[in-house]
Amino acid sequence: MHRHGYKGRKLHRNDAQRKALLRGLAISLIEHHSIETTQPKAKELVPFIETIITKAKKADLAGRRGVISALNNLDAANELFDNLAPQMTARNSGHVRMKRSRLRVGDNAQLATVSFVDELKATKEEAQAAEPATVKAAEPAEAQS
Repeated sequence: MHRHGYKGRKLHRNDAQRKALLRGLAISLIEHHSIETTQPKAKELVPFIETIITKAKKADLAGRRGVISALNNLDAANELFDNLAPQMTARNSGHVRMKRSRLRVGDNAQLATVSFVDELKATKEEAQAAEPATVKAAEPAEAQS
């Protein structure tokens, strides 16, 4: 049997399960900025998320609808468009890096870390959530002095 024309890894899943897996990994990457998964899954995730980021950088309505359709998650799509994509405009491609990390203890599978290449600034909500915590911690120390 020839192997011509069979692109991509099946990951021991059917089409719908594979699509759901890639969506879930992409959503987790957008939310957490870095994820750890097995190396074959990471190798499939990188081109999938690169196309989504490229659509998000165009910042038009068709691109937004395409990203929402690919991710099937409105919160992740809005996070990508509003916070992450504007920070990635300096780069044409290669927004995501895959780096082999360790062997998993249970089954000795090769794990890989997928993260964004550029250092992304914290979103406005994350910055506001972190600020009051530091202010509250500083007030009692001043009162005791």
